[in-house]
Amino acid sequence: MHVVIATDGSKQSLAAAKHLMSFADPDKIEAVSVVGVISPYASVAFADEISGGPRDRSFREAAEDAVRTVAEALDGWGPKVQRKLRSGSPANEIVKAAKAVSAGLVVVASGSRGLSDTVLLGSTAQRVQHSAPCPVLVVRPAPRKRATKK
Repeated sequence: MHVVIATDGSKQSLAAAKHLMSFADPDKIEAVSVVGVISPYASVAFADEISGGPRDRSFREAAEDAVRTVAEALDGWGPKVQRKLRSGSPANEIVKAAKAVSAGLVVVASGSRGLSDTVLLGSTAQRVQHSAPCPVLVVRPAPRKRATKK
């Protein structure tokens, strides 16, 4: 099976890759493609929170660094890891990447945006779920611990 792991450079996307490694049998996975998508219509730079690279990089450099960071987290796990950078609508490009490699699973992180953002903007994870040619693992952020009253 080929697995596609999407990253937007967020800590949650790195956590999603690590979550896959926590339960999946690497002997049953032939290859992993780590996919980063640069949106040409984005008003902010690629959100690379994980590589520690400089802030004054191009969108492409930030995306390459984020993809590299996720791919390096998978080093030594077992399957061959490929790095892919695409340009376009994130959901559409993730689905295209999954189709191109006949993926058996797509792994995406679900952001922690509020309901109004999801209704107005839509969610990449939701769009991938509805359009992917295979099962989709959506990894949600870990719940925040609430302060207890003493």
